Amino acid sequence: MFVVAAGFAITFIGLSQLVGQRKRTRTKLMPYECGKDPVGSARERFSVKFYLIAMLFILFDIEVIFLVPWAVVFRRLSAPAYGLSNVVFFEMIVFIALLAAGLIYVIKKGAFDWGETARREAEAEGRVLEKKIASARFQASSSSKAA
Repeated sequence: MFVVAAGFAITFIGLSQLVGQRKRTRTKLMPYECGKDPVGSARERFSVKFYLIAMLFILFDIEVIFLVPWAVVFRRLSAPAYGLSNVVFFEMIVFIALLAAGLIYVIKKGAFDWGETARREAEAEGRVLEKKIASARFQASSSSKAA
């Protein structure tokens, strides 16, 4: 079955290379970024808050990775044959308490505080980006008219 699937894939990829069009345009050669036109430098600076929120998301996402397997084996480990019901339960309570303490610390530090200053900074960054997009579109339209 694997040979049939691989043969099917290789056949159609090869056919598309042989029969497909090879017209290279400026638009086709541009990098694709989630449906948006790439504007400006890739080395633009972002607010540290974006990275902090991403790291916090990963942290609490990993928490779920540990909670799901624990929930799956909890009933088996708490059976009388193992006798670990209290140990397993309190182990997870300690884990959740540590994560809750971390969440409280992050909230107290203001990581989720998107107050007026953060909103103003984000709006200013948005206006700058809109200007860059508008100027890039104007340049693209003027260069396509010239061609």
